[in-house]
Amino acid sequence: MEEPKQSPFALNKGRVLILALGALIVVIALSTWFGGINAYQSLREANAEATTATQEQTAQ
Repeated sequence: MEEPKQSPFALNKGRVLILALGALIVVIALSTWFGGINAYQSLREANAEATTATQEQTAQ
């Protein structure tokens, strides 16, 4: 008895691994594109300084 042909779009272990690695590469590329964690920290510091300056101006 012959086994039925597998669909070309069926997910097997190899294809799942390739998809997972591709998703990981996309995440790494996006984080590099946006500057990584250092840029995020810089944005938080700039926001804190701007908020402090605004509160000081309104207090005067």
